[in-house]
Amino acid sequence: MSEQPLEVRDNRERSRFELVAGDEVVGFADYRVEGDRVVFPHTVIDPSRRGQGLGAILVRAALDEVRKTGRSVVPTCRYVAEFMDRHPEYAALR
Repeated sequence: MSEQPLEVRDNRERSRFELVAGDEVVGFADYRVEGDRVVFPHTVIDPSRRGQGLGAILVRAALDEVRKTGRSVVPTCRYVAEFMDRHPEYAALR
């Protein structure tokens, strides 16, 4: 059985970025837009899929999308904050 290709999409109706494998959501990063800031309070990866680097794929794509909007990021989610600390290319988003 081959692995499903991964896609990150912005589900604006649910205010979250979703990591999708085939037709299954395997992770998501909730967000809320507050003016020129995007707050990330919570990130979840399906427990059966943890340890595969999926959180990093999801958060990197979400931050790249926020960068395109010119908004800043408020990483109240510990994972997002730690990801930004480990990847200085996202420091300007704070």
